[in-house]
Amino acid sequence: MARAIWSGAISFGLVNVPVKLFSAVSRKTVRFHQLNEETGVRIQQKRVDPSTGEEVAYERLVKGFELSPDHYVVITPDELDSLDPAKTRTIDIEDFVDLEQIDPIYYDHPYYLAPAQGGEKAYELLRSAMEDAGKVAIARVVIRSKESLVAIRPAGPVLTMETMLFHDEVVSPGELDELPDDIGKTTKRELDMAKQLITSLAGEFDPKKYRDTYRDRVLDLIERKADGQEISVQPAAEAPQKVPDLMAALEASINAVRDREDGDGDSDGKTPTRKPAARKKPASNGSAPKKRTPAKKRTPAKSKK
Repeated sequence: MARAIWSGAISFGLVNVPVKLFSAVSRKTVRFHQLNEETGVRIQQKRVDPSTGEEVAYERLVKGFELSPDHYVVITPDELDSLDPAKTRTIDIEDFVDLEQIDPIYYDHPYYLAPAQGGEKAYELLRSAMEDAGKVAIARVVIRSKESLVAIRPAGPVLTMETMLFHDEVVSPGELDELPDDIGKTTKRELDMAKQLITSLAGEFDPKKYRDTYRDRVLDLIERKADGQEISVQPAAEAPQKVPDLMAALEASINAVRDREDGDGDSDGKTPTRKPAARKKPASNGSAPKKRTPAKKRTPAKSKK
């Protein structure tokens, strides 16, 4: 069972809604430790002053902001603590906006908000009112001495809360060095082909359909090596060749989707042909229609001598 990592209240107007905060994700990253190749023992990392070669105790560390190479402004922990935001226990709603107005690039980390004891009615009132209005709440909250901008929205029976990036933390596309000034124009035929490709790949989003295949392979490798199997390193796959013609690439992509839908093709490696569309069945009267066979030609009977 997930445990609450923070408790407080959502505040909007003069209404307070007691809530508990839960992380909405459980990272599945495969973590490794660093070992000595010769001894197999896990190594230790120490804080060492390169000018003296001596290890520095944690309590002797201070923070420094680099102004220029090897020139720092030293900031003490007490000075930083004096700047910490007030450690309130409220999520202060500032605005209600439409979900479509928020670019997903601003989202950072997802959480769940659950009602705390005694706040069930106020929680459900806020959740249902936001759901009916189709609005998302933009708020501020202090968690672990850090103030965050957050978006709160209804998701089924619960409220979700996403920490957000501030505007000046998002890189504008205009700041990209490699973005060409003249992107180029597309023809109507190229646009139609691209839309056809998109349509052929369109479907409903099912999150269970997608897996971290790299993590699966890493876990499988760990399991096989733990069982004592000898692992052979496979050669790296060849990089795909660039297709010089955009239309040829679009047509090849559409044909590949068609081939995938039609089947795996013949064993000789030839490109499979597209199956003809199935004919519509006639209205059924309870029994399968009989196939009609062509009438046999009648040959004249031989005359008796």
